[in-house]
Amino acid sequence: MHPLFEKASGLTGTIIAAAIEVHRDKGPGLIESIYEWCLTKELGLRGLSCVCQKKVLIEYKGFTREEPLRLDILVEGCVLVEAKAAERILPIHKAQLLSYMKLLNIPFGLLINFHEMKVTDGISRLILPGAGL
Repeated sequence: MHPLFEKASGLTGTIIAAAIEVHRDKGPGLIESIYEWCLTKELGLRGLSCVCQKKVLIEYKGFTREEPLRLDILVEGCVLVEAKAAERILPIHKAQLLSYMKLLNIPFGLLINFHEMKVTDGISRLILPGAGL
């Protein structure tokens, strides 16, 4: 089991509640960066620490490179949140989130589409393969 699995699992409800509050206040139809900013502020109000950009060490066949990774929100170092404002979620959106989770070794990811009339209809929860075993 991933060492942060239990912590991350416990945080997802709080993160989803924060997303619901942001959506209740702002509604659908805005651009992603607004939802991302509001969600970061709401999570902070709930006492959770967030990072919006992080440098990661990329390794490939013995080569390494430090790269700034443009991620939406990393909550408490264990849940990666991708905020979208899209007509519909595509498989590439989930693939991108999962790739970021693998690079950062993050056990949980939440893909939140704020374009939905009911934001809970636009939430996908991803678990890093092998993290929950």
